[in-house]
Amino acid sequence: MFESLSKRLEGIFSGLSGKGKLTEADVNEAMREVRLALLEADVNLRVVRQFVERVRAKAIGAEVLGSFSPAQQVLQIVHEELIDMLGGEGSQNRLDLGGPPPNVIMLVGLQGSGKTTTAAKLANYLRKEGQRPLLVAADMYRPAAVRQLQTLGKQLSIPVYAEPMGANPVDICVHAVDYAREQAASVVILDTAGRLNIDEQMMQEVIAIRKRVQPREVLLVADAMTGQEAVRVASDFNQAVALTGMILTKMDGDARGGAALSIRAVTGVPVKFLGVGEKTDALEPFYPDRLASRILGMGDVLTLIERAQEAIDQQEALQTQARLQQGQFDLEDFLKAMRQLKRMGPLRSILEMLPGFNKLAALPEMDEALEGDPLKHIEAIILSMTPEERRNPDIINGSRRRRIARGSGTSVQEINQLLTQFNETRAMLRQLASGKGPWARLLRQYASDGGGLAASLPGMPAAPSLPQLNSGEPKKTGKAARKERKKQKAKQKKRR
Repeated sequence: MFESLSKRLEGIFSGLSGKGKLTEADVNEAMREVRLALLEADVNLRVVRQFVERVRAKAIGAEVLGSFSPAQQVLQIVHEELIDMLGGEGSQNRLDLGGPPPNVIMLVGLQGSGKTTTAAKLANYLRKEGQRPLLVAADMYRPAAVRQLQTLGKQLSIPVYAEPMGANPVDICVHAVDYAREQAASVVILDTAGRLNIDEQMMQEVIAIRKRVQPREVLLVADAMTGQEAVRVASDFNQAVALTGMILTKMDGDARGGAALSIRAVTGVPVKFLGVGEKTDALEPFYPDRLASRILGMGDVLTLIERAQEAIDQQEALQTQARLQQGQFDLEDFLKAMRQLKRMGPLRSILEMLPGFNKLAALPEMDEALEGDPLKHIEAIILSMTPEERRNPDIINGSRRRRIARGSGTSVQEINQLLTQFNETRAMLRQLASGKGPWARLLRQYASDGGGLAASLPGMPAAPSLPQLNSGEPKKTGKAARKERKKQKAKQKKRR
């Protein structure tokens, strides 16, 4: 998501940070590059012009050109303007469900935008928020649309209201609201019919539903990968049914992101959710400030924390913590941690939320490492081990490694890499649990420095310098060093 734009902007601000003091010419050159980056990301031309002019007007002020760190100041201005372009930090980006129940949410859009799947995702999201949703199958035109919604509802254990084929969609929606009152549902989600293009018949139908049902929210579901076409569709629907918000789907497949950056500025309609995957939990609330931070390579730590809270089993986490405090951590614990990480979503999308990931993503080895599903290979390797090997990885010698490689469809080299990574992770976790050693000292320094995010991020303190892994540890010499080398050789011999 926004991969191309993020890389371009990262390069522009890296160039600015190398200058001790900015001149007006430097700012103009940077703004030309920003303009090209936004146009390549398929952002609306009028929006790009307005954005660049606002940033330039602020950036050439005396407080920037004469400041101690002008590059950071320019980045701060771009960050603020991006937030404004995406809709600001007001409540207009949240659903309005403050009316008497049941509150009705009406979904409209073209065919192929993922409207039915989004209806199920939205119902799942609202249920987690404490609502009692009812899905309504009001698409009487697309073959199997009703069956698809019923299947999704069954998977999620969410009730679906449907009537036989041929029923009038307007009447279906009216009856569904009455049914929701009887069943004490708090939210009704109407999955209305889509079309291959915007036509008069379709508009008259959704206008009639809007008049009869009086929905609290009218949300357009649009495919983000269509770029500026999504903006045009939003404008047409907004004129017809007065949209209250939008849900952009397939954002995980859109490396440019022009639709998300343009829609609010062109139509005035706020984006309320982003579809970021195919699973029924792959729907994120839209936060302009968080998305702006992600675009500029600052990460999105708040969303990462929220995902972790949803995915990580607290009981398992407490058990793992207790085992660590006792100095115990084996491959079964490692496997549990990997599975919890998988529940948070694709590894790349998780890493994109970490500050500074853009720089790492530019490395060719990082692309190679994230290709496919790396966690799946780790899981296959660990599951090919015996319970004894998982609990005591030190017994895994050469013959065992060859057997594990055959069982998991991997190579002995991959087994060696995993065991090396596991041993390093175990050593780090033991240091953190004990409060001793370089990793524990680094964590204390990180905490005392307020998180120590990179100095290039606007408004953030400089990161602490990383201590050397042997800093503060007395170096072993003489007899102690020989004894340590002998011990290491014995371990390697045992593994072989």
